[in-house]
Amino acid sequence: MIKTGSQHLDALKDGRQIFKARHRQGLRFGGYQTKFGHLLRLACAATVVSMLASTVKAEDNVVKIGAVFPMTGNAASAGIHAKYAIEVALDIINNAHPELGDLPLAKNAGLTGLGGAKVEVVFADNQGSPATGQNQALRLITDEKVVALTGAYQSGITLTASAIAEKYGIPFVSGEAVAANLTERGFKWFFRTTPIATDFVRVYYDFLTDMKVQGAKIDNVALVHDNTEYGTSVAGTIATGFKENGLNILDVGYVSNATDVQSQVLQLKEKKPDVVLMISYASDAILFAKTMQAQDYKPPLLLADDSGYSDPSFLKAVGKMSQGAFNRSAWSVGRPSSPSAIIADMYKKKSGDEMDDTAGREMEGFFVLVDAIDRAGSTDPAKIQAALKATDLKPNQLMMGYKGVKFDEKGQNSLASAVIVQLQDDGETYLTVWPKTNAVKAPVLPYKGW
Repeated sequence: MIKTGSQHLDALKDGRQIFKARHRQGLRFGGYQTKFGHLLRLACAATVVSMLASTVKAEDNVVKIGAVFPMTGNAASAGIHAKYAIEVALDIINNAHPELGDLPLAKNAGLTGLGGAKVEVVFADNQGSPATGQNQALRLITDEKVVALTGAYQSGITLTASAIAEKYGIPFVSGEAVAANLTERGFKWFFRTTPIATDFVRVYYDFLTDMKVQGAKIDNVALVHDNTEYGTSVAGTIATGFKENGLNILDVGYVSNATDVQSQVLQLKEKKPDVVLMISYASDAILFAKTMQAQDYKPPLLLADDSGYSDPSFLKAVGKMSQGAFNRSAWSVGRPSSPSAIIADMYKKKSGDEMDDTAGREMEGFFVLVDAIDRAGSTDPAKIQAALKATDLKPNQLMMGYKGVKFDEKGQNSLASAVIVQLQDDGETYLTVWPKTNAVKAPVLPYKGW
């Protein structure tokens, strides 16, 4: 067992006190009393220095990273699955997994750039609150002394937590928060690997255009979104892009963590849009699905912006009544025995659930962060920042279906990309249906529901 420095200093003091007590009690060592006292003090000091050195060495062989996620609250399912994803990533990083091919951190145990150092993650619960997320980021930096941060699922919490990291000069890598303004703040320490709202405009419009060729109407689009940073930012970006392409937009907003969305569903039923695009976290997505069934409302085409519709809790609760829902994704299990299939199996053994796109994006972001630390060969934040800026990962080095990872001057991955998936067959599994080059099945229209 390695003792702390304070414990060894206490031991030194105890040794001196024992020696003094024996001297007072007449316990002498002949003519060697002074010499022995000197040697005893030297021995005690040497022990303390030796043990402190071993403590420092042990600490230097552990790289501590902070992870801020909603472990409680309405988004707890996402936070818990993010934790599972990062724990699987830690297994891959800290132990040798040559079966994972070209993944940079899989071949060796630990970080070769830091002499085989292991990675440790300190998880913090943001409770779904921007203020709590900010406080947790501060605690991780000042008390836990983490060298970098990742998180925080919700864009609004990522906004506040990353602001603290920026203030303290600590790298923050987000694998899943998509609000466009996160990389529009002029920050130097914030990096993001996921595709974002501006990417979605292109993906969604191209997809809908192809569906129009197949006979679907797409002229009128309802954007259903909550009032969080994520909901308002993504809806605003998509609305602007769609209008520029000649589409008509119906804005249907609601308060996050809603208890009743009947008025919103009745509005959709009355207006009859060609496409309903859902921008919702899991609890709201579940409520909308149940309310749509209760109101017997089925839009001709239902397209979801990932998030709640990818959450395992959504699939378990209402997947079977959401048949035919389209969703965006960058995750695919791939062929059997492929690195992505192996990781998916590891994740299922850890969590009990299938890997979803959100968990996959969080894991990829974490891999990119740790790869930068490894290449930096240091836990100095400035050197990690420089390594992140120099990141240039190729598709074969990733578990996600991005075209690569390379950050622009704002910290956004310029090679992030996405595909469209659809709930088919069992209502519990998304299958890639677009673009055609990636599809495993053809898209099915109209929306079936239940």
